[in-house]
Amino acid sequence: MADSTIANKEQKVVNLSQLGVSQLEQIKTQLEEDLSLLSNSMQQLKAVQQRLKDSKESLDYINPKNSGAQVLVPLTSSMYIPGKLTSNDSVIVEIGTGYFVRKTLKDAVAFFERRIDYVTKNLESLQGGLIEKHKIREAVLATMQMKIQGGQLVQQKTS
Repeated sequence: MADSTIANKEQKVVNLSQLGVSQLEQIKTQLEEDLSLLSNSMQQLKAVQQRLKDSKESLDYINPKNSGAQVLVPLTSSMYIPGKLTSNDSVIVEIGTGYFVRKTLKDAVAFFERRIDYVTKNLESLQGGLIEKHKIREAVLATMQMKIQGGQLVQQKTS
């Protein structure tokens, strides 16, 4: 049987068995909203993490033997123009909110590694919160089911 107590952020412990079915239903609804929000955040962070990894991997293409190579330069996410790789010792990196900085290849790799690590740590933290919310939701559902079954037994005995 699932633990019948939950704690919120202020560490206030709530005994689920003392709550009514309607209160449990409210908690379940809030937990499902929280789970949905956390899942969406997780998907967004995974997309950011993948873009950062792709950017870091793209830096491998920039080396002296590729100097003068033909490349496609993105104008939008679906429109490109042909270009030629002329500089192979630095790149321009978006550091956030539309700000760009010229970095050496080594500094750009380090930048992307730091960002990937940061996003990965946030993903791990978010995963922990998601697991905890799932456990609490399961405890609420188990308690609701016990209360509903208990109520049905009482009705059957009185009928």
